[in-house]
Amino acid sequence: MRIGSLFVGGVQRYGVVDGDRIDLLPETADVFEVLAAGETGAAGERSAWDETASIAVPVPVASIRDFITFEQHTAGSLRAITGTSEVPDAWYEAPAFYFTNPHAAIGSGGPVPMPPGCEVLDFELEVAAVIGTAGFNLSVAEAADHIAGFTILNDWSARDLQSREMRVGLGPAKGKDTATTLGPVLVTPDELADRDGRYDLAMEVFVNDTRIGGDTLASMAWTFAELISYASRGTWVRPGDVLGSGTCGSGCLAELWGWRGDRQPPPLRIGDTVRMTVEGIGTVHNTVVAGPPLHDVPAARRGSAA
Repeated sequence: MRIGSLFVGGVQRYGVVDGDRIDLLPETADVFEVLAAGETGAAGERSAWDETASIAVPVPVASIRDFITFEQHTAGSLRAITGTSEVPDAWYEAPAFYFTNPHAAIGSGGPVPMPPGCEVLDFELEVAAVIGTAGFNLSVAEAADHIAGFTILNDWSARDLQSREMRVGLGPAKGKDTATTLGPVLVTPDELADRDGRYDLAMEVFVNDTRIGGDTLASMAWTFAELISYASRGTWVRPGDVLGSGTCGSGCLAELWGWRGDRQPPPLRIGDTVRMTVEGIGTVHNTVVAGPPLHDVPAARRGSAA
């Protein structure tokens, strides 16, 4: 099953995508209950479906955890920051992630505003698993049954803001706060062939129709079930929680800058269009537009606790 979403008369509606049409669910339908039941409960309303147009985020988003699970990306990104591509032992010990802003989730085709103060904008090609049923402290064996489906994730990244804030020992935060693309659809696990929880899906990213890089989702160092088990350790995962795979190999500019030693290809600029395709899921595209003004915040008052 493929779940999509669009706005009808100003109201966001979810539905089952079939080719160039979407069979809409009732406005009050809970997408995750529908998926768990395996019955669409379609309202009998049908609309055209065009993934080249602007569409909405395919499912309601409760939270977003973004992992870093591709070894090549990790090594290249570290080289861009530290000058060495040696991956620390801690990376291999557990799947690291950070929380990002669910309110910044956008659909394919939506404009991406340049973050205020950003001069080094980047993209990150990922796949995300979306939780469909709640679970607490799940084992790896249990975790896979809690996946509603998979979607493409573009983790838009203001690299200059990210670099500055992470020097404090926190983050990323504002460096990732402007937009996270999800789409074009949510594809249920039965639609995708896996081998022991790994999905050999081709991933590619283009800027203005120039191919920048790509990988296979099978290069993840952990499976999604392992990520979910770790995320749920001592806590809950709930419907609408999004867990990103992290950036695939050559799936962002920062990694390529690390390997090449300079900023080529250059950072994104206003008017650039980023297109991402993942085998079996589809294609998302977004164009960078001018962002809101930067409002200055004063520096800290030194010695204010005295």
